[in-house]
Amino acid sequence: MIVPPLRRIASINVGLPREVQAGNRKVLTSIFKTPVQGKVSLRSFNVEGDRQADLTVHGGPSKAVYSYSSEHYPFWAEQLPGATLPPGAFGENLTTEGMLEDSVHIGDVFRAGSAVIKVSQPRMPCFKLAIRMARPDMVKRFWASGRSGIYFSIVEEGEFESGDLIEPIGADPCAVTIADVIRLYKRETDDPDLFSRAMNAPLFGSWKREIRERWAQMAL
Repeated sequence: MIVPPLRRIASINVGLPREVQAGNRKVLTSIFKTPVQGKVSLRSFNVEGDRQADLTVHGGPSKAVYSYSSEHYPFWAEQLPGATLPPGAFGENLTTEGMLEDSVHIGDVFRAGSAVIKVSQPRMPCFKLAIRMARPDMVKRFWASGRSGIYFSIVEEGEFESGDLIEPIGADPCAVTIADVIRLYKRETDDPDLFSRAMNAPLFGSWKREIRERWAQMAL
């Protein structure tokens, strides 16, 4: 019998917009996040104490909560020697255990504390990750790693805290993992069945359109 992985919240991290220098200009970013203790509310499109700086590309109903796996941290510690990597270093609201991209599906529903969240899409990194890590090549490194992290929408508002289990309560029948979406986008697979399932999955953002366009190019 296959035992499902134990999934839990290792850390809840929040941050408010701050102005930082990026080359010869100043930008507003909320990527600098700090762990918080105790119960934290999940309301509307935000974790309590957190706010997105640029709502044109961050936040909203399909990007309300961003999680990143603690299992990825040892990899990045090797890749980025000397870097300080506390929980929340990648701009995630939830640093998690057991929530890996190859085992979590688009549309899967989880309960964490009294809140219910639903997997909506992978993360496409932006230049602010390079600012956070003080490495101009960080976006390219992050994307190449396949360790995208997971965005969630909020199904039911509630509260959670560090240590809470993330319990599966609903599975999408298309069974398309976060890792599958990345592979399709990168054209690392030509599996027509996977492509069809991804197009029918509740995948948000521009992912479906861009995957279709890239697959059309592949057919030429």
